[in-house]
Amino acid sequence: MVIASIDIQNGKVVQLKQGEELVLQRENSLELAAEFDRYGEVAVIDLDAAMGKGSNIEMIKPLLRKAECRVGGGIKTPQQAKELVSIGARKIIIGSGAFRNPAKKGAGIAGGEFAANIPFLREISEKIGRERLIVAVDARNGEIVVDGWKTPTGLDLVEAAKLVEPFAGELLFTCVEREGTMTGINLDPVRRLRESVSCQITVAGGVSALDEVEKIAALGCDVQLGMALYTGKINLADAFTVSLNWKKDQNSLLPVIVQSPDGQIMMTGFTDKEALTETFKRGNVCFRSRTRNKLWMKGENSGNVLKLLKMRTDCDRDALLAIAEPAGPVCHTGAWSCFANNKDYTFQFLQDIIGERFRNPAPGSYTATLDDDLVREKVMEEAKELCDAKTHDEIIWEAADLFYFSTVLMTRAGVTIQEIFDELDRRHKK
Repeated sequence: MVIASIDIQNGKVVQLKQGEELVLQRENSLELAAEFDRYGEVAVIDLDAAMGKGSNIEMIKPLLRKAECRVGGGIKTPQQAKELVSIGARKIIIGSGAFRNPAKKGAGIAGGEFAANIPFLREISEKIGRERLIVAVDARNGEIVVDGWKTPTGLDLVEAAKLVEPFAGELLFTCVEREGTMTGINLDPVRRLRESVSCQITVAGGVSALDEVEKIAALGCDVQLGMALYTGKINLADAFTVSLNWKKDQNSLLPVIVQSPDGQIMMTGFTDKEALTETFKRGNVCFRSRTRNKLWMKGENSGNVLKLLKMRTDCDRDALLAIAEPAGPVCHTGAWSCFANNKDYTFQFLQDIIGERFRNPAPGSYTATLDDDLVREKVMEEAKELCDAKTHDEIIWEAADLFYFSTVLMTRAGVTIQEIFDELDRRHKK
């Protein structure tokens, strides 16, 4: 997987050389998150919080609903980690706190201040789940450094990684001496890490060319891109493509499962490097036909294209999941998908129908007549009727009415089904 980084300082997206020298800054964090999310998770790092100079949490919150984000920077307590998960963070990155004994703060290396903080990591792991915890093993010349890479700890990279691995689903290794320099990654510590731990590893620091992305992927690691991405040295779509495991299939073909935004499987096909490049270029899903041995775009004749929203790879990087919006029936038989004749009736489908009624009201459409006052009256009326319902069938009938009118009210107010699900998810994770 290729992970794009959004580093935030003073309310702006920045790229720093060696964690200090400002090289560039941008203000379009939401647009960046939406674009980066097409290719994988996004690393959102609060540099001010990491350096103890404040917080950018209000800027970060909307990013967590725009993209699949892993969040780091100044996270000091398990409760803080859990709160970030509850508002949408997929994973939490812990850095300095993982290697400092708070009881010996200020004691330095000789005084035992630095060590794997096992009680802290265990508590966070139990609070949010090991699979959501990433420990940053940032190292300069093989030595763990903390406090925004300013403080050496005397801890060996590999030995420290072994100690924290039982509590983390992933390690984030930054080659600090190369970070922001665009001089290339040092693969030696990456190899040592890969040989020493079994959990997932993401590598960052100095990556400046596609062949480095490919080499890191060949070691079984993910790569996090910052400076090379923002300066245009590396294209994210190209990085995604070269990071895949093309060597498993003798024909260099990977299976692609196409899924609608509400989770329904629509079709499967195969892709090669050319078809995947065209998919990202056109914004519509393309395939490699095995029978005709040619590239083809779904819907190129019928118009029923699949608009790509995001692409994901499986754990072995030899199969792809394309989340796509269909323009019409997907199957060549005229069915909505290759696995079902009709689209499942979901909450999203209901809201799509209601939205269409408001945008293009048909003669006689009841939905189109529902103004704000009337729909609120109907919600209250149907809620009472649901509460008064006694039998199984009566409850089904009245609940359906309440769902319908509630969705009309939401749609009129510009509230989406996904926002409701996001809020329920937040409450579940609290």
